[in-house]
Amino acid sequence: MPISRRDILKTLTLTAVGGSVLRVIPLEAAEYAHRMVRAARAAAADKAYAPKFFSAHAYKTLQALCQTIIPSDEDGKGAIEAGAPEFIDLITSENEDYQLALGGGLMWLDNTCVDRYGRVYVDCSPAQQKEILDLIAYSKNAKLDSSLGQGIEFFSFLRKLTADGYFTSEIGIEYLGYVGNTFLKEFPGCPPVSGP
Repeated sequence: MPISRRDILKTLTLTAVGGSVLRVIPLEAAEYAHRMVRAARAAAADKAYAPKFFSAHAYKTLQALCQTIIPSDEDGKGAIEAGAPEFIDLITSENEDYQLALGGGLMWLDNTCVDRYGRVYVDCSPAQQKEILDLIAYSKNAKLDSSLGQGIEFFSFLRKLTADGYFTSEIGIEYLGYVGNTFLKEFPGCPPVSGP
């Protein structure tokens, strides 16, 4: 019996609960999810990905967060170019636990920003966005303010998914310099460490 798209995505998301997809799921399953995203883009008239789970606003927030987690810079392309938001949306569309964790986390983030700044996350200034993310980036902050607990859990989970979506993409694999299962005639060793 052939394995269906739903079976692969369920496997991808169910076994990721204990940790990062990149550490738990075979690369083939993540590659399959990325292929599905590329196919969805190719099938669209405007070649743009249409979110399968997130609303337009939630997806815009997800993109902004992914861009903040792994931005593009002089060293390479970031999470947006690698398709991390699409990867996250696709696997979330197939998993109710992810829907609750990510959907609820995005709602928490917007509600908290409205309470603190009078506007949702994507409408906040860069300084306000940095301030709220700095609060939820560290678990120790929950000890100081228990109202941050849900946000901290959400952001930790989102960082893992963003990294997994990035490092299992073609861009992420290229960034790592992964050459695959190739034969080395000579191994030069580790580069020297400079510094004090």
